[in-house]
Amino acid sequence: MNIKLIVVGKTDEKYLQQGIDVYVARLKHYVNFEMVVIPALKDQKGASPDEVKEREAALLLRQLEKCDRVVLLDEHGEQHTSVDFAQYLQKQMNAGVRNLAFVVGGAFGFAPCVYAAASGKVSLSKMTFNHQMVRLFFVEQLYRAFTILRHEPYHNE
Repeated sequence: MNIKLIVVGKTDEKYLQQGIDVYVARLKHYVNFEMVVIPALKDQKGASPDEVKEREAALLLRQLEKCDRVVLLDEHGEQHTSVDFAQYLQKQMNAGVRNLAFVVGGAFGFAPCVYAAASGKVSLSKMTFNHQMVRLFFVEQLYRAFTILRHEPYHNE
């Protein structure tokens, strides 16, 4: 399986990027993982949230391939325990999904066309996190899921 995480804007905080790098390196032992960073929009002054979402949507959708199963990281998505998320990934693999694309939107969320392209939504929490932290939390949970599937000692239950 190939998994990619598509995000808008770079990670500015060095400590977060270091954490992300740790888990991305660990993931390489389990899955073909790629993080795609779409540059933050320039000239947003005066643009409405809907305009920003539409401009970001055009950039996000260009990163998707027809064969990708698209899952949005969205506050209104399904919430999973770590074990449930591992089982979710296993179901995707069992179903023959070859390309799984998780997408983190910008500050205003997603445009309707991005929701239309998605086959599912996952929420990391009922709480709101900034988009840079979500990246770290997600790659850690992805790593944790693979260790759960392999019955490795990382996850304690």
